[in-house]
Parts: sequence; C-alpha cells; structure tokens
Amino acid sequence: MIHITELRLPLEHTEADLRSAVIERLGITPAQLLSFEIFKRSYDARKKTALTFIYTIDVKVTEPELLLKKFRGDPHIRPTPDTEYKFVVPAAQPSQTSRPRPIVIGFGPCGIFAALLLAQMGLKPIILERGKAVRERTQDTWKLWRKNILNPESNVQFGEGGAGTFSDGKLYSQIKDPKFYGRKVIREFVKAGAPEEILYVAKPHIGTFRLVGVVEKMREEIIALGGEIRFSQKVVGFDIQNQQIRAVQLESGETLAADHVIVALGHSARDTFKVLHDAGVYMEAKPFSVGFRIEHPQSLIDRARLGPNAGNKLIGAADYKLVHHASNGRAVYSFCMCPGGTVVAATSEPHRVVTNGMSQYSRNERNANAGIVVGITPEDYPGGPLAGIDFQRQIESHAYVLGGSTYEAPGQLVGDFLVGRASTKLGSVIPSYKPGVHLTDLATSLPAYAIEAIREALPAFEKQIKGFSMHDAVLTGVETRTSSPLRMTRGADFQSLNVKGLYPAGEGAGYAGGILSAGVDGIRVAEALALSYVSA
Repeated sequence: MIHITELRLPLEHTEADLRSAVIERLGITPAQLLSFEIFKRSYDARKKTALTFIYTIDVKVTEPELLLKKFRGDPHIRPTPDTEYKFVVPAAQPSQTSRPRPIVIGFGPCGIFAALLLAQMGLKPIILERGKAVRERTQDTWKLWRKNILNPESNVQFGEGGAGTFSDGKLYSQIKDPKFYGRKVIREFVKAGAPEEILYVAKPHIGTFRLVGVVEKMREEIIALGGEIRFSQKVVGFDIQNQQIRAVQLESGETLAADHVIVALGHSARDTFKVLHDAGVYMEAKPFSVGFRIEHPQSLIDRARLGPNAGNKLIGAADYKLVHHASNGRAVYSFCMCPGGTVVAATSEPHRVVTNGMSQYSRNERNANAGIVVGITPEDYPGGPLAGIDFQRQIESHAYVLGGSTYEAPGQLVGDFLVGRASTKLGSVIPSYKPGVHLTDLATSLPAYAIEAIREALPAFEKQIKGFSMHDAVLTGVETRTSSPLRMTRGADFQSLNVKGLYPAGEGAGYAGGILSAGVDGIRVAEALALSYVSA
C-alpha cells in the first residue's frame, strides 16, 4: 500500500471529494484506485476563517511499485508502514505451570495492557488490584462527589481502570513509538467497544462512561485467556532474597510465590511506594508539578481557538496547550485539558483535597477546564525518594482546611487571584467540582514561587487565548497528582536496577504520563518479562 501524508481538504467535504483528492495527488485514473482508508485526520486552525482537514491516507492501487518509483524523493508519498503488532513470544506458547505464574500489581492502563499481552502470549498472569471492579468503584467515587464519603481503597485513583477511567480518556502522547505500540493499544480499545474513529483522529479520546465498558471487555478477554484478576487485594510486602523477587504478601495474609512481578502502580500508591522502599528496591525522587484547575466557558475557548468555526460539529469542542516561562525561573503550563468537561474530586487519602479533570466522549458540558501547574524539582523537596509524597500531602492537607474541612475544594476567581484578594462571590462561571467549591484566597495553598509564577502566567496566556484571564474564570485547588513524585529506576532489561524479576512500569514507576503512554509501557514491560519467563 501507499502512504500519503499532508492531503488537505476543506472542512465541509464528502468521501467522494476525498477519493478525488487521492486520485489527483497520485495522478492516476479512478480505475487504478482499488481502495483507501484514513490513517490519521487532524485540522489546521491557524487560519480561523479557512480551517482545513489534514489527512494521512493508506491507498491500495494497481502497480504500486511504479507509483512509488515515480514519487521517489517525495516525503509525502511512501510505502505504508507495517503497524501490525507482532508477539515476541508466540501466542500459542503454553504456560509453564511448574513455575510461579507472572504477577501484575495494579490494573490501570499499564497493568491492563501488561496483563493482556501476557495472557495473549499464553502466560496466564495473576493480577492483583487493591481497588474494586470498575462499576463498584464508580459507585464509591460518586459517594465522595455527592455525599462527601471517601473510600480510601476505591476512588478516582484506585480500582479497575486506574486514574485514567475518571479523566478525558485521552489517547494521544508525544512518546517515541517506532514499533507502533500505540496502534496496538488503540486497536485493543476499539476491539473492546471504543469508537472506531479513535484509530484515525489526531487527538483521540473515549470519555469516562465509555471507558467503563471498554475496561470490562478487556478484563473478560484476559480471564478467557487464562488470566486471573483479584480485586480488593492490596500488596503489603515483597519477599526479596539475594536481589531476586521470590514472593508478594497480601493484606489478607496470603503469600504468592513469584519470580516475575510487574509493578504497575498508579502515581498515588504512596503506601506501596513505601513498602517497596523499605524492601530495598532502588528508587529516586523526580520532578513533577503542582497547581490549580482553571475553568472557563467552553464557548469562550471555542471562539478564541476556532473563530467563526466555533461550534462546528465536525471539529467539536476546542482544546488548548499553553506554556509560560516565568521570570522567577519556573515553567507554568496547562495540563490534562478537558474540553466540555468537569473538575473532579480525586483524593485517595482522608482529610486531603486533590483535583483532576474529566469529560465524557461528547465533551458537551458548559465549562472547559485544565490544570495550570508549575514544575518543581527534587531540590524543592529534599529528603530522599519519598520526600515528594510528603510535599504533596502537605499541600493537599492545607487545601482540605482552606476548603472548610468537608472535601469541598478551595477556589478563587482569577481576577481576585491576580490582585491578591479573597473571593466572596461567584461570577458568570459556575465551578463544576463536587462536593463543591469554597471561595477563599488561594495565596497560601501553594509555595510562594508557584503562586508568583501562576500570577505572571495567566495574563501571558491571555495573549494567546482572549478571555483566558477573565475576572470570572475560576481557579480550584489543588492539582498535585500530575505525575509520580519518584522513579523506580530500571535497566535496559526493564527490571529494577537491584531486584531481579521485578519490573517497575507505568505512571507510578515514573515511566508514563497518560493512558496511551502507560499502555505502551505495559506492552514493552510485558514483552521483556515474557522473553525472560520462557527462557528461564
């Protein structure tokens, strides 16, 4: 097949128009075009009055070799890359039942794909998830949002699907992916019921409600292939002998023998981080970010980004990505932008407040929200690998108090924040966070350098998006779980630097940031484990 990139058409075009454009680009007759499919579609919004779709198309034609020879040297016409996933261990490989089965700890995106790959290779993994199955977990999450009741083991952070279940369901990343593992991730999501368009749109997303069903389907496949998933099974100990993992201990008292263990923790598994640290597993502090959620009317963002095309259903709700390098040396940037979404309560520990963003597939809620966060480094929280956790907890505990000690979040209007005045009354923007927003002064909610940097960044962002620093926009605190505060460093074999058979993976280990990159890391780690497992 032939791969055509940078094929541009007006927004309002038909499939026949696309077919004609392919024929014209290749200079062939209609009879020579056997078929085509969309590999990727994005849009160019730089000229708001003349938006265009930009396509990458895979084309099947008669005599493709002659065409490729004709366009040799053209960077936009090349052979179609092979994106089919190839197992490193044959799918029919029987499980070696005389040895302990591989264990996957955590059933978020990384754990799901690691377990799925192991199951597809016939290795019948055991999956240990401290939280509940996704539908029970959803009920527990709603209890916090509606009734201020937190379940520390079943919430936005813990449970089947991981933190990504209660997010925008974004499936794009800036990771390098020469083997097209990201295509494997997305194809598995489609196979499990996600919309087929996520295969080709430039910024695919699923949304929370659809993710629930998709996660359940993937669980069913893992079980059908011989995998075993145990919910409400918290790992509280690791038996490490002579720098080799030998077993894991569960809170129930059970011990499971294991010499191949994938540690696919989320970024909030703080108690398990400590257990691993106490067991001697090598880890180090790493940078992360802290800040607030900001909410604007989605219509404002649409107008600023799309101009007269705002509201066009072919494009949907507009997003943004912003960064500002403040005069105090701090970088301020938008994080996890959720068009037409809501701000959600995302704490996993009692008497702390944490925010995150979420949206459904339709992205049709009134407000747009995003994290506005400031980068920090281990120099800001000295004290070893676990010091970042203490830093996060201090901020989250203070946010709980600022919010009235009821799991309401502290909030402030942007106009008041910029002049250092406590907010007492909402304006045109009604914050979406549940259990609710308690208006206050956010000046003490973050370190002074972060407040200073954000105050400088908001007017700078106004120059890119008109209305961004509008008085009535709402800041809701605090956003602290942008990424893991530590990294469980691993070698080229994907194993812990000092514990053989232990495979740190995903966001909690410091090797991913989002659903897609976590899924890709799960695949890579599962491959490494499988090669070691079958050769041992």
